[in-house]
Amino acid sequence: MTQIELRGVQKYFGAVQVIKDLNLKIDDNEFIVLLGQSGCGKTTTLRAIAGLETIDGGDILIDGKPVQHLKAADRDIAMVFQSFSLYPHMSVYENIAFPLRATRKSKAEIDQEVRSVAKTLQISDLLAKKPSALSGGDMQRVAIGRALVRRPKAMLMDEPIGALDAKLREEMRAEIKRLHIKQGSTSIYVTHDQIEAMSLADRIVIMHEGVLQQVGSPDEVYSHPANLFVAQFVGSPVMNVADASVTEKATAASVTVGEAASGFEFPRALLSKLNGHASGKLALGIRPEGVIVRREAADGFLPVEAQIVEPLGSFDIVDLKVGSQMLRARTKSGFISGPGVKVFARIDPAQTHFFDKASGKSLGVRL
Repeated sequence: MTQIELRGVQKYFGAVQVIKDLNLKIDDNEFIVLLGQSGCGKTTTLRAIAGLETIDGGDILIDGKPVQHLKAADRDIAMVFQSFSLYPHMSVYENIAFPLRATRKSKAEIDQEVRSVAKTLQISDLLAKKPSALSGGDMQRVAIGRALVRRPKAMLMDEPIGALDAKLREEMRAEIKRLHIKQGSTSIYVTHDQIEAMSLADRIVIMHEGVLQQVGSPDEVYSHPANLFVAQFVGSPVMNVADASVTEKATAASVTVGEAASGFEFPRALLSKLNGHASGKLALGIRPEGVIVRREAADGFLPVEAQIVEPLGSFDIVDLKVGSQMLRARTKSGFISGPGVKVFARIDPAQTHFFDKASGKSLGVRL
């Protein structure tokens, strides 16, 4: 059982506060991904947990015991970095075995541990090779093996596959997830790549300028973003966000974006759910798959013009001009032939989010 908890953690670099009152609880055997832009504090948080950075306030607990005053070597945590950091003069076997040399284990025990980890990582046939003879993916497997061989309480990874090409990153994502499930260890992974975060995490911790923005499962942060930052940071293509005004009609609500001549029709229940929130302070968010496009006119669909069509293989992303606003829609491949085509669009109320423009917070409206 390995639980990690951060309570009110603060960290300064000079006058700059890079971690601001961070509270987070990580359960045993959980795979947590710290996600955010460069400079948001995610790597500093990871290094603080590992003991590679001191903190200026708060507590870091492992299995309920404060460890912020312990050295990194006394926390029983392993860390994998983006740079492979392998010893070039040593074989793969010796690189993996290196952390065990300082222990009192016998040569037979060390050999058993190294070969067990190598088998798990599917690199048994590479044990005699030097790092210079390995591919980038294999070198990262060796780096992970060197961290795993000690059987640490937790595994910390700082953008471990960021230097690999796209194909290798995809393979290594699957490998890291498989390894986590097999080992049953508590894992914390740092990345700025939201695809990595969505595919790997049990829960995603989203940070911005040192402040925790939202913690939740991949589905929660994608489908129920807590604020505008999360809404536009998670998801590719990003969520459409536009200023919106809401007016009352006889049997429905009308939502106008981009100063369009007409509004999109929404259920009348929207009016009460907004609790009188002033239209001038509203931002509407809708993901591209929530913008529905037809070639023919239909009730609830507004005439729009396609501006840019991005073919992405199995689907296209189309920029539609709605008043002064561009809304991106996801369509079937080839559904719109090219720019300038007149089509009809509506916004799916069930997939629409409303945010307070001033605070950026979600109003929690679901229809």
